[in-house]
Amino acid sequence: MIYLKVFAVGGFLCAVGQILVDKTNLTAGRILTSYVVAGVLLGGVGIYEPFAKWAKAGATVPLTGFGNVLARGVREAVAEKGLIGAFTGGFSASAAGIAAAVFFGLLAAIFFKSKDKAS
Repeated sequence: MIYLKVFAVGGFLCAVGQILVDKTNLTAGRILTSYVVAGVLLGGVGIYEPFAKWAKAGATVPLTGFGNVLARGVREAVAEKGLIGAFTGGFSASAAGIAAAVFFGLLAAIFFKSKDKAS
């Protein structure tokens, strides 16, 4: 049953993004940025954590989960280090995810040939 819940939540978040791509003039970059900002805002006010505990990977894998990690890292670093934590917390909390994205992006660029986008 947990797999169904994870798939439904993650699929819903992705479906909303796909609808925004198809039905609006927003670029993919703006939609992705909006997802991260939404995760930061929801994580900052404490709404995203209970949702992520309920939805598991369905809420933590999409970009909203990355935004939540940034917000949580900043919140913890500010509590630990003071104001300087507002500038360093997000980077230290999300460093592993960013490093993995860069590494796997590099592997994809090495092994696969890109194509021009069809108009």
